[in-house]
Amino acid sequence: MCDEHLEKIEDIASTLEFKSREIIFHEGDKGDGFYMVEKGKIKVFKLSFEGKEQILHIYGPGHLFGEVPAFSGKNFPASSMALEKTRIIFLPRDKFVRLITDTPGLSMNLLADLSMRLREFTVQIENLSLKEVPARLAAYILTLSNEQKNSDKVVLPISKAQLSNLIGTTPETVSRIFKKMMAAALIDVQTKTIIIKDMDGLTDLSVSGSLS
Repeated sequence: MCDEHLEKIEDIASTLEFKSREIIFHEGDKGDGFYMVEKGKIKVFKLSFEGKEQILHIYGPGHLFGEVPAFSGKNFPASSMALEKTRIIFLPRDKFVRLITDTPGLSMNLLADLSMRLREFTVQIENLSLKEVPARLAAYILTLSNEQKNSDKVVLPISKAQLSNLIGTTPETVSRIFKKMMAAALIDVQTKTIIIKDMDGLTDLSVSGSLS
C-alpha cells in the first residue's frame, strides 16, 4: 500500500486499546466498521449453544479483521477478543466506503486482501473437515513457516490450548502428535520454537496425515 493511501486512511482512523481477554466485538454486533491490529494479538471465535469455543482466526500486527460484515452492512458473524494487551486501528464503514469510492487503487488492494482471506478460510474448512489431526498440525506449522519467512524455524504465536482449539482437537492430542513428529525426526520443539528438520516429510504429513 502506497504512502498516499496510508495517509488517507490515517485521516479517518482512530486507535483503540484493549486489555488481555477484553472483547473487541460480540457476535451479532452491528458491523459499523472494521479493524487492523497495530500491536498485540487477537482471536476471532464462535461459541456453540453449549458454550464450546471454536477459534476461527488468530491475527497479529498488520492483519485486517471484521471487514466483510462491515462492508455488507450486516452484523458480525463471530466474536473477537484480545489475547494480550493490544492496540487496534478502527476504520468506520461510512468514511472508508467514501474513501475507496474516490480512490480506486485502494479498493483493489482491499479486494486482494479479501481474496487471500477467503482462500485461507477455505483451506481451514478443508483441514477441519477432511484431514486427520496430524495433517492439520503439520499444515499449521508450514503456514507459520511461510508467514514468518523462516523456512526451518518458527515460533508459535499462541498457547498449545489455543492451538488445539484452532485445529479442532485437545491439548493432550497436540502434545502427543508433537512427540511423534519429533520421534520421526520431522521437527524439534523447544518451548514455543519449532525447528523444522524435514520440510519434505512435514509437507507429506500435511497431505497424508499418516504418522506412525
